[in-house]
Amino acid sequence: MKGKLILEDGSVFTGDLLNEYKATGEVVFNTGMTGYQEILTDPSYCSQIVTLTFPLIGNYGVADKFMQSRESFVNGFIIGELCDEGSNWQKENELAKFLNDQKIPCLYNVDTRAVTRTIRSQGCMKGIIVSEDASQEEIDKLMAVPIKLDVVAEVTTPETYVMDNDGPHVVVMDFGIKQNILNSLHNLGCKLTVVPADTKADEIMAMNPDGIFLSNGPGDPKDVPEVIEEVKKLIGKKPMFGICLGHQLISLALGANTYKLKFGHRGSNQPVKNLLNGRVHISSQNHGYAVEEASLKELPLEITHINVNDGTVEGMRHTSLPLFSVQYHPEASPGPDDNMYLFDQFWTLLTGETKGE
Repeated sequence: MKGKLILEDGSVFTGDLLNEYKATGEVVFNTGMTGYQEILTDPSYCSQIVTLTFPLIGNYGVADKFMQSRESFVNGFIIGELCDEGSNWQKENELAKFLNDQKIPCLYNVDTRAVTRTIRSQGCMKGIIVSEDASQEEIDKLMAVPIKLDVVAEVTTPETYVMDNDGPHVVVMDFGIKQNILNSLHNLGCKLTVVPADTKADEIMAMNPDGIFLSNGPGDPKDVPEVIEEVKKLIGKKPMFGICLGHQLISLALGANTYKLKFGHRGSNQPVKNLLNGRVHISSQNHGYAVEEASLKELPLEITHINVNDGTVEGMRHTSLPLFSVQYHPEASPGPDDNMYLFDQFWTLLTGETKGE
């Protein structure tokens, strides 16, 4: 069946529909060469239509071990060539079956280079996936569907759960956390108590944690002011580490500002400079918002990392409290392992010991 992606500015891109599902959402692109299942199941993509720039998708199939959440929260998938039969010793199924089982609208055989160039030029915008013969009435109806704002509430864990261990106790505020971040913290030796995003500060402190972790997640950080208020109450009480949305929430809680990027940073090949030692790391990223550098100047925060491509803030630390955060994803699944040292830094804040000693 033939279908098309229609962007808010009137641009149209044609292709083939894998299924009959329709989609409305913000259209974004990811430049990673691998990790399509991790992208599809990363809650940070909630309500978005994801375009992959790498031309061949599905070539190594799918497997349960690569799932990053309980289900996929993406609204649609735009790709070039859809591989019919993947080849990988870990493969359990084909990508096409996964997309159908998850009820994800997929348009393939699309000129994804053209889609990406449009988004880079015009910025991220709303789009819809429909069949080629969709009526104008159907198109107008889908395009009128608003972009969801309550996305953190949709992806957070519905109930508290524990990943037991012998090390320090960390309460994880789940705003849409990737499983591989949890695995990285657990492999470090931490006992994890993962709590819903709306958990109050006094409830967290009653759990007697050694540290607090603020996770990644979808959407505009300013859409969850109630979470920001609870983070304010937690700052300075225990060592704190934030990633992606967690990084933005910390900055807002301390009085800084965030803003929307033109087309965001999404991919496993983003260069980040560590200002503390001058090293450049290659990182995995997925965010559409950033912390405004100018808003940090009067605050007790030091910028520790910047994006080499556009100079945006990628990391910061408090000048007196045991608190730091990064905009990118240090866990290397998929992506490089350049930034795993950040988990070791958190361990040091928790225990006073260098990991491995």
